[in-house]
Amino acid sequence: MPDLHPQIEKIIEAMNRVGMKPIESMSPEAARQQMEDTARSRKAEPLPVARVEERDIPGPAGSIRLRLYWPNATGKLPAIAYYHGGGHVIGSLDTHDLIARNLCAGAAALVASVDYRMGPEDKFPAAVEDSFAALNWLHANAASLGADPKRLGVHGDSAGANLAAVVALMARDAGGPDLRLQSLVYPVADYTLSTPSHQTYAEGYGLLTRAAMVWFQQHYLRSLADAEDWRASPIKAASLRGVAPAIIVTAECDVLHDDGERYAEALRRAGVAVAYREYPGMIHAFFGMVPAVDDAMNAQRAVAAAFKEAFSVTPAVSQDRGGGG
Repeated sequence: MPDLHPQIEKIIEAMNRVGMKPIESMSPEAARQQMEDTARSRKAEPLPVARVEERDIPGPAGSIRLRLYWPNATGKLPAIAYYHGGGHVIGSLDTHDLIARNLCAGAAALVASVDYRMGPEDKFPAAVEDSFAALNWLHANAASLGADPKRLGVHGDSAGANLAAVVALMARDAGGPDLRLQSLVYPVADYTLSTPSHQTYAEGYGLLTRAAMVWFQQHYLRSLADAEDWRASPIKAASLRGVAPAIIVTAECDVLHDDGERYAEALRRAGVAVAYREYPGMIHAFFGMVPAVDDAMNAQRAVAAAFKEAFSVTPAVSQDRGGGG
């Protein structure tokens, strides 16, 4: 078995000391509150941004709340739609505010964090529908926001990375918006939960256990049949050809490790450019563990740099589009 990083060992010890409860032992409401409390307890100082604004936009089932972040930059900005993690059940604009601010400042881009509908109140595919609607709104309103509609990207972690990957496929199939980059941090790529890492790291590696993933699966999907739908499991798309280039980040000691690794391999086989980064000794959710975990900020910097590079280059040809299933 791989060794946990010493900084992660301290995190897990602290979690045990304060008596954090297993996600699968709680109601969705209690699990949400625990995540909110954990986010508030972190003593991280975010990178500075110019301004933040919340806005309600039209969605397929009512309004969708966005939190918009503008960087300290001049000229037409690139823009990123950001989907927070939390198993499509927990998490919020607030729990992922630090990451959104750091992404905005690090990538020098407008970031639109999306408050999509979640299970069990609104099951699959509600989150998918809201996520794509938010991307389309960002594209349509980019100019009025001071952004360039031709320089768009998507970013997400865990369930949010699942949504970013699915939205990238939907954008390809719809003929737009064209995306420069999809940034996927430990994505849920296959909701059948059948990869070996779901057994290897089933428990003892933080709060995201195999049992917690089953809990998320049951609260998000209408039935197990939904796990075969590519909008829930993007790796099951009929083709990944022509989807946006990707950066994929995985944690070595994570039930979702193989999801990210296999999705990177599948994209490469489809001819999609992929930058893959695995962080040794890390666990799920490490990406937000600043300042306690050095690789959290290292990974955030890597993602920001990937967006900067993607936004700085004008594609020579339009994306080759393939059917998505």
